[in-house]
Amino acid sequence: MARLLLCAFLAVVGAIDNGLGRTPPMGWRSWNLYGANVNQSLMQRIMDGMVSKKRKVDGVPTSLCDLGYCDVGLDDNWQDCKAGHQYHYHDDAGIPIINRERFPDMITMTSHAHQLNLTSGWYLNNCICSEQAVSDSLYHSDVAALTVFGFDAVKLDGCGRQKDLDKWADLFNKTGRPIMIENCHWGGTVPNATWCPWNFFRTSGDVRASYGSIVGNLLTTVEWAQKNLSKPGCWAYPDMLEVGCQHGPGGAGDPGLTFFEARSHFSAWAIVSSPLTLSLDVNNDTVMDAVWEIIANKEIIAVNQAWAGHSGSPFKQADSYVQLTDFNMEMKGTIIPHNSQVPSWQFFYKPMGGGKIVVLLMNHDSKAQDLTLTFSDVPGLSCQKCKVRCLYVHSDLGEHDGTFVAKGVPSHDSRMFMLSSSGHAAVQKDVVFM
Repeated sequence: MARLLLCAFLAVVGAIDNGLGRTPPMGWRSWNLYGANVNQSLMQRIMDGMVSKKRKVDGVPTSLCDLGYCDVGLDDNWQDCKAGHQYHYHDDAGIPIINRERFPDMITMTSHAHQLNLTSGWYLNNCICSEQAVSDSLYHSDVAALTVFGFDAVKLDGCGRQKDLDKWADLFNKTGRPIMIENCHWGGTVPNATWCPWNFFRTSGDVRASYGSIVGNLLTTVEWAQKNLSKPGCWAYPDMLEVGCQHGPGGAGDPGLTFFEARSHFSAWAIVSSPLTLSLDVNNDTVMDAVWEIIANKEIIAVNQAWAGHSGSPFKQADSYVQLTDFNMEMKGTIIPHNSQVPSWQFFYKPMGGGKIVVLLMNHDSKAQDLTLTFSDVPGLSCQKCKVRCLYVHSDLGEHDGTFVAKGVPSHDSRMFMLSSSGHAAVQKDVVFM
């Protein structure tokens, strides 16, 4: 029946504008948790976990979807690599062949998501048994399958030869359904001022669960912020969040993050307006309890979702540099070193509108240090006597004249502050951090 539906769908013609991704997309994707060991049952349990209200925010039972993480995306290895003849995982007509042992009914899986008020994402141009022969029939049939199965979003990887993103976007638009499109070409296909046929684009290879890899991938977004090419409908994306991930597909390359590193990671992705894609086990209470205050921080999520003309970028850094372990990314299974240097400390900013600006002070060093913020250094900040609010502990720290000192910031930790105009100066308040 599914094959008949696919064949019938190939004749459908229509056209729409995408109109998605006006704020950075939020959700979950399977790769960092399951790698190739994924199946329909695991995906449906994750969907259930995304709407669970076991935990609270501000005393109110709250699910991940309540916070905005409402897309659940399937990554690689849904395909049957041994079933093809002319192709690897497509039949001779170009129709994708599903591994029915792992995914007995894709429509049931996406329907489960929709019943929970979630969206469901797919994955194409696969890396495992990638297609190195390509024809128009593969594009058409993949889009037809996505539509018949009921997927709402798609990650287009860079391993196979189906890399024509204009063709993909045109075919998705012609389905008559808006499809959220991720360009996962690892920084190899990027936008310009007039061209961006996707909703978010990878700026790097795969991030790993180590602080060095996170900082390296973060810095690949800077160019696009400075060119104003990371913006609504076309967001720069340095890969999935590694918060709560350990010993995933990267094995020894995924040593895991400390609480401080995970908090810095989440805050950094937020302040550069990256899509926030979780990939942790949302049903593991130990993991979720450890990171809940990070991923459920509504003030930081609001920073991520805001748009006031600039996506967020560095504005000041130390003159001295440090060497970070694992300062690399992974591409097609190969470890690729990043080629930039890392300052001992680095400050990012993002305008929020209404005269408010958020700053992130990151300590990349191996030792704790005081981080001094000078208000006149912050782009677009009009006050010299400014109110300071800490977004980590949800506390107003008073009004300050000219500078603010974040004292004793531990190694790989950070501080995130909202700055706004103030009528007069006051003594700096002390605040206790975890």
